[in-house]
Amino acid sequence: MKLLIDKINSEIGTILIVTDGEKLCALDFADYESRMLKLLHKRYGNFNFEYIKNPQGISNKIQAYFAGDLTSLNNIPLNTGGTVFQQQVWLALLTIPWGTTIAYAELAARIGKPTAYRAVGMASSLNPIAIVLPCHRVVGANAALTGYAGGLERKRWLLHHEGVKLI
Repeated sequence: MKLLIDKINSEIGTILIVTDGEKLCALDFADYESRMLKLLHKRYGNFNFEYIKNPQGISNKIQAYFAGDLTSLNNIPLNTGGTVFQQQVWLALLTIPWGTTIAYAELAARIGKPTAYRAVGMASSLNPIAIVLPCHRVVGANAALTGYAGGLERKRWLLHHEGVKLI
């Protein structure tokens, strides 16, 4: 299996963008590359990377997001993999408008599983497509910044970039 990969620089570090030739299947930070590789191996088994600039135009869309065009992430074709429950959670992340946050419990309620907020948190932590699937918009009770696979400083930066006023 061949996956296409690009690396772009951003204000919060180098970002790795991986596509299957048609859809975005991973987006992570270079300092978390081992985590990304583990998730990709679990999904695809053996694969090889082909380095390519701007696969399917996705790198340009990510760069536009960092330049301030928050709508540039809309309509990027996604291939998330994951369990049915994980897919439910990850797709529900797309319903959180930029500039807002919700609690894990509210996200659990949105998918019809109001008592599964811990499972929702676990699924969010395994999100293979950071930023585009905006798990950074999910916060703990009382709007506390909790958990982000890319680190809380990146979560804080992303929320600030999107206009969220943090307490």
